[in-house]
Amino acid sequence: MKKNSRLTLIPVMLCFFAMGFVDLVGIASNYVKADFQLNDATANIFPSLVFFWFLIFGVPTGMLMNRIGRKKTVMLSMLLTVAALVIPLLHYSFATMAIAFSLLGIGNAIMQTSLNPLVASITGGKNLSSTLTFGQFIKAIASFVAPYLAMWGATQAIPTAGLDWRVLFGIFLVVGAAAMLLLGLTPIEEEKAEGRPSTFAECLSMLGTPVVLLSFLAIVCHVGIDVGVNTTAPKILMERLGLSLNEAAKATSLYFAFRTLGCLSGAAILRMMKGRTFFAISMALMAISLLLLFTEHSQMMLYVAIALAGLGNSNLFSIIMANAMTSVPEKQNEVSGLMIMGIVGGAIFPPVMGFMSDQFGQAGAILILALGAMYLFTYIRVIKD
Repeated sequence: MKKNSRLTLIPVMLCFFAMGFVDLVGIASNYVKADFQLNDATANIFPSLVFFWFLIFGVPTGMLMNRIGRKKTVMLSMLLTVAALVIPLLHYSFATMAIAFSLLGIGNAIMQTSLNPLVASITGGKNLSSTLTFGQFIKAIASFVAPYLAMWGATQAIPTAGLDWRVLFGIFLVVGAAAMLLLGLTPIEEEKAEGRPSTFAECLSMLGTPVVLLSFLAIVCHVGIDVGVNTTAPKILMERLGLSLNEAAKATSLYFAFRTLGCLSGAAILRMMKGRTFFAISMALMAISLLLLFTEHSQMMLYVAIALAGLGNSNLFSIIMANAMTSVPEKQNEVSGLMIMGIVGGAIFPPVMGFMSDQFGQAGAILILALGAMYLFTYIRVIKD
């Protein structure tokens, strides 16, 4: 049995907040686009630079956890995250932002692979899904405040003092360093993996298990939609309503505000409602959202659509992750690594959406989101309860 105190969850939840730093890429890519006068296809490279690394580091991180433990692996991810946040404060160019986003992606890939199993070391069973959802709520808070920090910094516009939209990197840097220190000082008892560690090939072979493969594809689509809405929502408002970037950036915060609300309520609801039922309700909200985003030109209805997207997408990750991990309980580290590989969806969707929006406007990007949503509807039958 686990002997960790519930207080152990405090530094772990602070790490979930640091996990949310990755979502700054949505608003940041819009500011970088404006600063360097890029088109949509080029600007959308930045989200891809962040999420591409999940494909590379997901499985190796699962193997690393088997060797050095989950807490040490999370500590490594925090170190890389802090390093990524320093770079834009030291020098601002297309190249340095590419490096910063890549490091942020590598750190986040390692963090998301190791932090979810670390939670399983502290709590588990029927409470795992709701605890992971609460972690996603904490993560969403960081995602929510990022656009406001960027907007505040942009209105100050004193680059020589380091006070422009990049101020969000400095604030997140302080929080990230604090999270790393607190976790390092917190003792956590972990369950040792039984038997020999799985090889890379054995980890990948688990994709031959139907529930693991289908869950992997579900994560690809969920994250693709998440990053896609995060990045595209301001562009939709700018295209259809003629808003400035600073005005349209509020759309990103609106999305994450309702995603935060959805995670908070979901943590309680999932203790009372079956995951399959809740997933189906979430996808119904997502379908309504995408229909409104595709057809509406009213500011109010577009805001409603963005809010519904936040609610609908808020609890999918934790349900999919918990479903996959509990399906193969003896290989949770490896399954977590495979699921985190699925976050590469955040690298796949934005370039395709950028190409479609350059050709057909933002409606073209929304069609790509709809394809991902169609697959998630088929995943409902895979959820066990």
